[in-house]
Order: sequence, then C-alpha cells, then structure tokens
Amino acid sequence: MRKHLAAIGAVLAIAGSASTASAAVRPSSDPLPPLDPAVLQAAISGLPNATVTGALINVTGSAGQWSGTSGVRDVKSGKPVAADGNFRVGSISKVFTAVVVLQLAAEHEIDLDRSVQHYMPGLLPASIPAITVRELLNHTSGLPDGTLGGGDAQWFVDHRLDSWTPQQIVADAVKYPMKFAPGTEQDYNGTNYYIAGMLIERVTGNSYAQEVRNRIIKPLSLHNTYVLDRHDPRLPGPHSHGYVALTKDGTTTLHDVSEQSPFPWAEGGLISNSGDLTRFVSAIFKGRLVPSSELDEMFTVPKVKYLGTDNCVIGPDAGQACYSAGLMKATMPNGLTGWGKTGSRPGYTSGLFATRDLSRVLVYSMNPTGNKDGSEMPYVIKIASAAFDPSLAGN
Repeated sequence: MRKHLAAIGAVLAIAGSASTASAAVRPSSDPLPPLDPAVLQAAISGLPNATVTGALINVTGSAGQWSGTSGVRDVKSGKPVAADGNFRVGSISKVFTAVVVLQLAAEHEIDLDRSVQHYMPGLLPASIPAITVRELLNHTSGLPDGTLGGGDAQWFVDHRLDSWTPQQIVADAVKYPMKFAPGTEQDYNGTNYYIAGMLIERVTGNSYAQEVRNRIIKPLSLHNTYVLDRHDPRLPGPHSHGYVALTKDGTTTLHDVSEQSPFPWAEGGLISNSGDLTRFVSAIFKGRLVPSSELDEMFTVPKVKYLGTDNCVIGPDAGQACYSAGLMKATMPNGLTGWGKTGSRPGYTSGLFATRDLSRVLVYSMNPTGNKDGSEMPYVIKIASAAFDPSLAGN
C-alpha cells in the first residue's frame, strides 16, 4: 500500500500542475488545456494485457467533456468495458466518511476539537494521548497501522471473503506503538477512518451505511453507490471483473476477485461508478453537502511535516502535509492547486481529481492484476497527464 501511495502522489502532482481555481472565463495563458480525445484514448490503449485488463475514463467540467474505455469487462467473454460500470472505490470511501463527520459537526453533534476518547471511552488504550476528531480526519493522529486484512496475492485469493469488524481492525492497530504525538506530523493511515466510521455510529445511533445513504446517496440520487455489509461480497450492477494474477511453476493464472468482502467499510469498502463520483465531488465543491464553515476543513491542510516518503513528496511543499479532511492537496511549482482522492482494492484502482472551480473533473477506474502492488501506475500517470496536460502524456 505504501508503494502504491507514493506513486499516487506523483500522479496527483502531475495532474495538479495543470489545475487551477480561476474563474470560468480563462485567459489564453491559462495552463489548463483543451481536452484531446486522441491523447486520452491513447492513455488506456493496448488493453487487456498482463498488467491491466480494462479501464475507463470520464472527464467533465466547464472546460470540456470526454469519456472512453479500453480492454474487457470479463476476460472469458471478451465483452468491452462498460463506461457506466460500477467498481470498488477503495479509499475514495474516506471522502464519504469525512463528509458525514463534517455534517455532524455542522449540526453540533460532533466537536472537531474534542477527543476520540471523549466520544468513545475505552476504545483506545489509556497509554494513547488525546486524539481530536480533526486529527483523525486529516491523518495527524499518530495512530499506528494494523495488519489485519492484508497479505500477498495468494493470501488475498484464499481469504478474499474473510472479514473483520471495525473494532477488531482498531484493536489490532493499537497493539503497536504510536508513530508520533497527535497533531505534530501527518501520516496517511486507514485506522483513522475506521474510528471515524465508529464515531458516526456512536453519535447518531444509526449504522454507518444508513447515515451515508440518508445524507449523501439519497439526496444526490447516487443510484450506483453502495455501502454493503461486510459479509456481502457482491459487486451489484454492471461492472468489470477484477483479477489477481498468481504465478506457479512458471504459469500465470488470473483469479477473479470481483466478489470480495467490503470489510474496509468507512475506510475503503464502498462501491460506485464514474457518474456518481462526479456528482458527489461536484456537490462537495459547490457546498451542497457540507456548510461553508465545515467545508473549509476539506480544503485546509495542517502545517506539519509528512512522515516518511510514501506521499506528499512532489512540488514546492514536498515533505509537508498534503492531506486535508478527506481530500489530498497537490500544489505545484506554478502555484496552482488541485484536490482529489484515489482508491485501491485488489482488482480495482480508481481515482477522482478536480480543480477547485470544477472546470475539470477526472474520474477513472481500471482493473490491475497486481494485488495493489502499484504495477498499474504508468497507466494512471498517462491518464492524469492526458486529462490535465496532454504535453506530458508522451513523457
């Protein structure tokens, strides 16, 4: 996962180098280029292959629109990828979770400056210092990573239907030492968002799934977005199959992992499609989901160092925090900023990225075979380049 995130940082930096927050009427010197369909299609050409079986791109916004697909939705049937197909969105789920927490903050049900321990006494060991809700959302909690639910390709193929409760995931993580004192550094960590999901349930008395449906899915009519029970491995609706490649005795076999436990839940368990994600991010940026005072949290990055070199390593702020509440910020040498989020589950890699004024919104999904090893990142880089700066697409 760390290797994957490092590559993701580079991708978003490339995209962010061409994003802008200027007005809809753009001067000729503006770096956001017109869309080039040929370059976009070329970014996902040559599929299926050993690395990626299928991909889709959906670009929208006031500066132009384009969508395209490549490869197959099923290696057995050879049917083409459906442009409106559903996919596992992985860590894009965190954006949904952050939105719900910020809505509850706007309703004065949650105080972002109050501690996790205040809301859920006994969840964390007494040795862990007070961690605020804000520190959960922007990854400055210092909490450790856990090990449940992860393994090599063979392990995942064998255990893809296994699941763990959020309580088990958190209990496993906090057996390890804190990474740093809360609020002093930043480190991207899924443990934060398992706890955020549990906080939603504690405060509302409802399930996380119910709150996401009532607050986001139903109001925005996201008909292809699902929060399934951890024991429900389905991928509803039309979708491309996800595969994990296993090599034994020199022979590589693709194992269909389309059905897998969505146990990552508030951290990474949702299912959606490109149309729903475009509508979702547009509603966020327009202030339709989160009131302006809390919305600032989604566009505010803490002024601390980023721990390690797995992310936040590109641009003038390299080495500094780059995550806000639910989103990632990419500021480039020319001063332009873009915001987005990416996600990955075995068999599925996806992302959404937008300029602050929504002049350009990119959603992509692909089906890599490498069990989240980052082998598909050259394609992601090509997609981001093609959408935000076609001159980079051939580099």
